[in-house]
Amino acid sequence: MFPGAAVAMAGLIVGALGAAFYYHHGARGAIELSRQSFQGATEHIAALRLDTEYVTCLVRFARVFFGLGLVVLAAGLLRWGILPTVIAGTAALLGVAGMALTMALSDEMTWYVPVFHMNCLWLLTTGLTVLRRPSGLEQRPSTAT
Repeated sequence: MFPGAAVAMAGLIVGALGAAFYYHHGARGAIELSRQSFQGATEHIAALRLDTEYVTCLVRFARVFFGLGLVVLAAGLLRWGILPTVIAGTAALLGVAGMALTMALSDEMTWYVPVFHMNCLWLLTTGLTVLRRPSGLEQRPSTAT
């Protein structure tokens, strides 16, 4: 489970960095473009295209790694029964869906939006489930044979 959690966390962190890049360019771009003529605005936007191509790749990388991390984490959750099967199964489905959409439809970034929202809901549900339990260790099956 720890490798899956580590890969998923790396995906989340890289995705957050990519989103911060877009938010920064949006805020700074609005200020920059408000002071420029149409020609200046066109040149400014053309200069951003190279940067955004690399960041788009970074965001796709983050989505695939988060999906891979969820699949590995789900395998561990199902194996050890630490969380309910529904939560573990949902993690696996979300991971596969995220990887499939990102790899198959790489230019259609908006198709990932429902998966993103479901990932947020899954993280919230998982956190609430963990917080409601006194300790997750009581659910672990015995490994002594």
